Amino acid sequence: MRIAKEKKSIPSFFIMTAGFLLFWEWLRPLGQVTDTGHIPLLVLYAALCFLVSFFIQNGLWKFIIKGLSLLFILDYLFLPGIFLSSESIQFISQELSYNLSAVWDSQWYLMTPFFRSLLFLMVLWLMSYLLHYWFLVANKFFLFVVLTIMYLAVLDTFTSYEAEIAIVRTFAISFIALGLSRFMKFREQGVEVEIQKYSILKWIIPIIGGVLVTASIGIFAPKLAPQWPDPVPFIQSQANHVGFGNTVQKVGYGENDSQLGGSFVQDDTAVFEAISKERLYWRIESKDLYTGKGWERSSSLDYNPLQSGAVQWQAFSTQAVDTTEEEASVTYTKESNLDKVPIPYGATEVTTSYSALLFQDLESGMMEMEVSEQQGRSQPYTVQYEDPSFSIDQLKQVSDKDPSAIQNKYLQLPSSLPDRVRALAQEITTDKPTRYDKVKAIERYFSQNGYTYQIEDVSIPEAGEDYVDQFLFETMVGYCDNFSSSMVVMLRTLDIPARWVKGFTGGEIKSNQPDLPNGYKLYEITNNNAHSWVEVYFPNVGWVPFEPTSGFTNPTEFYQETVAEDMDSTNPEEQRIEETNPQQEQLEQQATDPADNEEDESALGSSRSSRINMPIKVMIVIGVILLVLLGGFSYWKRQEIRTWYLQKKWRKISEQLDIEECYHYLLKLLAKKGFNRNKGQTLRQYAKEVDETIGKSDMYDLTLLYEQYLYRNGQVEVDSSTLRNLFQRIVHQIIA
Repeated sequence: MRIAKEKKSIPSFFIMTAGFLLFWEWLRPLGQVTDTGHIPLLVLYAALCFLVSFFIQNGLWKFIIKGLSLLFILDYLFLPGIFLSSESIQFISQELSYNLSAVWDSQWYLMTPFFRSLLFLMVLWLMSYLLHYWFLVANKFFLFVVLTIMYLAVLDTFTSYEAEIAIVRTFAISFIALGLSRFMKFREQGVEVEIQKYSILKWIIPIIGGVLVTASIGIFAPKLAPQWPDPVPFIQSQANHVGFGNTVQKVGYGENDSQLGGSFVQDDTAVFEAISKERLYWRIESKDLYTGKGWERSSSLDYNPLQSGAVQWQAFSTQAVDTTEEEASVTYTKESNLDKVPIPYGATEVTTSYSALLFQDLESGMMEMEVSEQQGRSQPYTVQYEDPSFSIDQLKQVSDKDPSAIQNKYLQLPSSLPDRVRALAQEITTDKPTRYDKVKAIERYFSQNGYTYQIEDVSIPEAGEDYVDQFLFETMVGYCDNFSSSMVVMLRTLDIPARWVKGFTGGEIKSNQPDLPNGYKLYEITNNNAHSWVEVYFPNVGWVPFEPTSGFTNPTEFYQETVAEDMDSTNPEEQRIEETNPQQEQLEQQATDPADNEEDESALGSSRSSRINMPIKVMIVIGVILLVLLGGFSYWKRQEIRTWYLQKKWRKISEQLDIEECYHYLLKLLAKKGFNRNKGQTLRQYAKEVDETIGKSDMYDLTLLYEQYLYRNGQVEVDSSTLRNLFQRIVHQIIA
């Protein structure tokens, strides 16, 4: 009865509410760092589970309410027909049968959205029960606070989620809840604390006031800039980028592009091998929403299955563009963790020699392949594609009237974009009459005006600074993301629809070529070949690829049918220049002169050592300061620490309720608190002296029971519950 009463007290309700708010902080980032949808609905269900756990004592009613609520949510999201109709029940039965069979066969990737949502809702159900027990029954709140702060800190550091405000909220909620938790513990220990409205307000108002004052000072007080470099890039470089997900410093393909910029280290790990007649750009996806810091999708991915491998998505119109039928094959390497299917431009069919399911998003073109773990992806897949050749005359003659759907999606720009970006785009294209001429002028602008391809010492825009503006006017150095993003943004300022595209360049020809049909070569594509470029929309033609990055050349063919003064090239073959990677040239030059290479590496090692030593020294100083502060705090709080230790030790001893052991511990505790027993003094005399000092009679009564225990062979006249309460009462009085 006592536990039930505590659960429904006012402080316990506030503690439970604080626990839910902290759990909410775990759910908030899911919509941003994962593909989880309907977050408000999940939060609402979690809140309902917390309320049911608090107010309803009957376990059966808890199960019924939570279970029906779960079904309501699934019905709203997935089920056809009326709630719990025969049609919806049949749907549930089929879904469970299919998904349980897939789980039994370890084919986790075949689980449907309905079953995944069901599992996630069940996790929320379970978490509400566990946290309710943790907060109110076990009265342990601090550990969950620490875990929440660690969770938010990791997300803030290694993902696109901005957790500054979330950590402030967690700080405020936690301190209020910890104060209330202390209030509850005082009551459990027998300290005179009345649960009345006035006393609770008297307890909680100073806590809230203190939290608001300290949080306000922390938020609004002036702060120094970071005193040493961000350690994340260094950690990633030393760990070969293992275990950090898709961060901006990682070379290779990644899906998270919301925060671009920063240096990275080259990685020559092979991702896949391709057999084709020429180097191809291997396209994976496009993104349309520029935020000022990076790229995101304005709509969620919607994968559609490929029927018999036929590719429905096309970047351009195969009827309006000259194409040549070609074929290529791709084989993932053993080291590859790429879960996407790279395809060349004009792909029409993807086939495999093994059982595989292919899905493609018809907006971005992203394709995925699902195979069983037993089969793996060791066998190649074949791509039939229509290799395009774009007519320059045709591109110059297209209309400037774009479909409204294209304009709405691919002319988007943030309102914070600096005006000088628009002015620069106007200046570059001021004398260009056609869309194609404007696009080519911006494409050439970077290589003709001193912009440098560079992967080290690349800046990350600070708060309030635009990524493109920083590259165009401040740094003028960067890698493909800087060049391609800048071209897309400048084209959009001219009302030319453009989008940002990601994938891989063609790689390098392998030295040990297998026996292949005439004209085909084997290319190796590594993480170093991960790349981004630009696609521009031309009415009646479609999306045409362009390559603005200095040192790279567009592998797509352009030709001109008529002679003109501004003709780009008279020979189509001259425009099929092999791409050049500046980093690859540098590596080749180093390989030709080992002595120079060793000298450079030595200098690099010395420089790196000096950069590393400084943060280590700073960390040592900080560590010493923290130890001194911790020692001072421990000395200041030595009484509280000693009290906590004594209480913890007493709880451990009292679990078995060994009267002799408990009584001897009580004597030691009294001695530590200054109640020294005189030489020759009997236990009864000593007990009376203690009771006179404390103002109670518990010690004397306990001493009589202890003597009964000794002289009656372990038998006492009271039950264990009364004995335990007697021990606890005097121990808490002594400690308090």
